[in-house]
Amino acid sequence: MAQLKVTQIKSIISEKQYQRDTLRSLGLKRIGQTVVRPDDAVNRGYVRTVAHLVKVEEID
Repeated sequence: MAQLKVTQIKSIISEKQYQRDTLRSLGLKRIGQTVVRPDDAVNRGYVRTVAHLVKVEEID
């Protein structure tokens, strides 16, 4: 099953509360932190919501 490697690249300061909550749902707390999440519809939606704050790579 494919997975997504998500890295936070920008700060959440001055972002809307729902975007901050989305980053926390992904498990990201600080700039430069990376998490690996399953590639499913829920996580794709999270990434789309905060696309301007994260870098995403697909891994196998």
